Amino acid sequence: MASGFRGEVATYYARHRRGYPPEVLDALATAFGLGGDDTVIDLGCGTGQLSIPLAARVRAVVGVDPEPDMLALARQAAVDAATTNTAWVLGADRDVPTLGHLLGERTIGALTVAVAIHFMDRDALFRTIRPLVRPGGGVAVITNGVPLWSQDTRWSEALRGCLERLVGRPVTATCDTDAAGRRRNRNALVRAGYRYAESVVQYDAPLTIEDMVGGVFSAIPAELLPSAADRATFTAEVRDALDGRDAVTERVRVWLQFGTAHVPAR
Repeated sequence: MASGFRGEVATYYARHRRGYPPEVLDALATAFGLGGDDTVIDLGCGTGQLSIPLAARVRAVVGVDPEPDMLALARQAAVDAATTNTAWVLGADRDVPTLGHLLGERTIGALTVAVAIHFMDRDALFRTIRPLVRPGGGVAVITNGVPLWSQDTRWSEALRGCLERLVGRPVTATCDTDAAGRRRNRNALVRAGYRYAESVVQYDAPLTIEDMVGGVFSAIPAELLPSAADRATFTAEVRDALDGRDAVTERVRVWLQFGTAHVPAR
């Protein structure tokens, strides 16, 4: 069941992936009317970047991920944040029906999928979760910016060049953060019978070379992670390509795609 995002990769993920600003949590809460009576499933939760802050807005968050090392770091992050209303479950999208049997029908305020939908069967997932979601709740697919190597900036172009030399091939992965990926999400939500809406939260934030390089390594499966020496060389090459700068400015665009379950007429 493990995803390959284990060991050092999971550590890179915990240390270097961006979290979510309050505006993203506000948008989620508003879209589904989330509050203190709601349970949220965060599917593909990683190391808890969304699960833990979202837990402050609802009764409980169940973080689900196929990688035990990710869940161990998420659990520790929750402890460090004194968050006591999270649970961490080893599983994937195909395990949602079983989780639903445990939680019961119409009991879920929202299912969130943040930067993980490209690993999942959208159509099956969105159909499966619908009977478990309360009226007015739904599904949120979230992209936390686009991959660091595919942004339309000089620093991203320089990073991509270094990365392609490291791996020896063109790097084109979008992780479904592009328009085509969002279109697939929208179409699948509509096919599953949800009411569709979307929102964007955009902000500028510093991106250190350490976080840039760590973000890249957090996206490489453990079995493909370069050696420590090669990673050090890559870091030096990136720094040189950016003229020795310690940080750049990243324009982060968080896309939120909402599928809302039917609210019966009164």
